[in-house]
Amino acid sequence: MPRPHFDDIFMELAVNLAKRSHCIKAQVGAVLTKETRIISIGYNGPPAGTHNCDDEFPDLGCPRDSKGSCSLALHAEQNAILYAAKNGSDIAGSTLYVTLSPCIACARIIYSMKIERVIFLHSYAQYKGIGTDEGVDFLRRFGVQVDEYAPGDGFSLVSDPPLARRV
Repeated sequence: MPRPHFDDIFMELAVNLAKRSHCIKAQVGAVLTKETRIISIGYNGPPAGTHNCDDEFPDLGCPRDSKGSCSLALHAEQNAILYAAKNGSDIAGSTLYVTLSPCIACARIIYSMKIERVIFLHSYAQYKGIGTDEGVDFLRRFGVQVDEYAPGDGFSLVSDPPLARRV
């Protein structure tokens, strides 16, 4: 049996982290690594100390902002990056594994934090039904390596994260 590549290990962890999300609309996980070591993890949801969307709004999910996004939640990438920064981790030069490609707002944060590489499982543009992956385009334009995840030889993810919670 071949040994799994670190990309496979970290994406599998991101998939499992997505399952911790309380979001009714989408469940997204993220793993921030540097030199094959985990710096931080995150999944989408409201800030700590507030309420979970599936508890407070079990039928429709949390209120939407003017662009149709959750008005309460932090994205998985934001949670992972904020936790790492809060704990003084050196993020520059790191790699971010995420189950949904970054939106434009997260892409700006990723670039600003000098994250070197992003590996994503699913396309944000396809999920949202929009023409282009603005976050991916932004990152590539400014020199961040962005790759769609491709499993290594003989490896497949144990499970794929649900983008919509089955209620």
